[in-house]
Amino acid sequence: MSKKAKQPCPITEAGIKKIDYKDVELLKKYITKFNRIVPRYYSNVSLKMQKELARAIKNARYMGLLPYVLDLKK
Repeated sequence: MSKKAKQPCPITEAGIKKIDYKDVELLKKYITKFNRIVPRYYSNVSLKMQKELARAIKNARYMGLLPYVLDLKK
């Protein structure tokens, strides 16, 4: 039985220390096509960064930078 190699966090590898809710391009990478937050086991983000990421996405939604739901009529 072999163990799966632990993958490094892509956010810390990019040198990002603090996730800002105004960085919409970064946040869009961690949202599915249905505007849901991507879980850790798909994105390989560390627990600390996943919590910051979720909070930043929620703040961006509240501020109107990201949509809550899809506009299906487009």
